[in-house]
Amino acid sequence: MAVRPIRILLADDHAVVRRGFRMILAAQPDMEVVGEASDGPGAVALAGRERPDVVVMDIGMPGMNGIDATRAIVQANPGARVLALSMQKDGVYVREMLRAGAKGYLLKDSGEHDLLAAVRAVHAGKGWLSPGVSDAVIEDYRRHVTDPIDLLSPREREVLRMIAESKTNKEIAQALSLSVYTVEAHRGRIMEKLNLHSIAELVRFALRKGLID
Repeated sequence: MAVRPIRILLADDHAVVRRGFRMILAAQPDMEVVGEASDGPGAVALAGRERPDVVVMDIGMPGMNGIDATRAIVQANPGARVLALSMQKDGVYVREMLRAGAKGYLLKDSGEHDLLAAVRAVHAGKGWLSPGVSDAVIEDYRRHVTDPIDLLSPREREVLRMIAESKTNKEIAQALSLSVYTVEAHRGRIMEKLNLHSIAELVRFALRKGLID
C-alpha cells in the first residue's frame, strides 16, 4: 500500500529561497510541495485551502510576519505542523515562534540534510531545533523562567537539599545510591543552572526556597 507523501507549503518572501527548497523537497519520494506563498496573508489563505501537513514558515515576511501567520494557521487547523525558517539565532524569535505554535525552528543556512530531517521530524510530531540556536534557547529560558528552582530536576533538588544540610559527596552518594562522580556532576550542574558559585550561596538559596529549615 502506497504511503501518502508529506504535503508541504512553502512560505517565504524570497522566490529564490522557495525555488531552492522546492527542488530539494520535491526530489524526495515521501514529500510533495502543494503550494508557495510570498507573504503572511497568502500563507494563511493557502494553508486554509490546501490543508498541508507541514508549513515551512519564514519569520520575516510582508503583510503579516511568520509569528502571526503561524498563530493563525494553527488556530484554524490544529493538525498543521509549522517549521519556522529564519536567519535569526536570537532566543526571543525561537520562543515567540514556539509560543505561536511552531514545532521546529530551522536556520536558513542549514544544509539539505537538516531541512529534510526537520520536515520529517515535525511531520511526525517531534520538535526540531537547529543546533545553532540551542544555546540561545537555553539562555532565553533562564532569563524568563519564573522561579530559578524550576530549572532543577527533582534529583538535582534532592542533591541541593543534602548539600545544604552539610552532607559530603560520599554521604549523598550513599543515601541516593549514586557514585561520588555523579554527585559531583549534579553539584556542578546545579551551580551552573542557578548561577551560584559557592556552597554558602547554595545554602542561602536552599533556605530561601524552603528546602531546609
